[in-house]
Amino acid sequence: MIAFLSGNFVYKSPAVVHVEINGLGYEVQVSLNTYSKIQSLDKGLLHTWLHIKEDGHTLYGFADLTEKNIFLQLISVNGIGTSTARMMLSSLRPEELSDAIYKGDTQKLEKVKGIGKKSAERIVLELRDKISKHLSDTTSFALKNNTLEQDALNALVALGIARNAAEAAVKKAASAASTENLETLIKTALQLI
Repeated sequence: MIAFLSGNFVYKSPAVVHVEINGLGYEVQVSLNTYSKIQSLDKGLLHTWLHIKEDGHTLYGFADLTEKNIFLQLISVNGIGTSTARMMLSSLRPEELSDAIYKGDTQKLEKVKGIGKKSAERIVLELRDKISKHLSDTTSFALKNNTLEQDALNALVALGIARNAAEAAVKKAASAASTENLETLIKTALQLI
């Protein structure tokens, strides 16, 4: 199994990236989420998962382990294949997808092309417990290892604020008042939303 690729991005599109490593080129299928994170980079690391079928091998790449883990959980659901999982991760960021599954927000999931009401309900039913365990694990890990701004961002997202709005508010709050107090940073960011 190929766990990750680290090399030069010689070709990038919203669906496919070619990674060159010591003269060997790998074609990697990516989501729009991953593409948006690597589009300005000339080289980097992609976490990968190799899908082996009778008619070929397809390598999927992810900008971070969170996205890879959600992808693997999605394809474990009956009726959700790799193309549908990639479409879901292209339509929603991993945090938004986890949040929708955890909260049972089937309407949000149904907005993704190819996901109907029954598929959305099946995803929530099969993944809700796994997602809640994963969220509690990553939250405790994040609070131990991230910066003050990242901790504030995690807190705002956990409160249900959209990640883009939370990021903008945390940046403004951090630049407006230099503080080393997490609570003050969160309160200031909340006022700016």
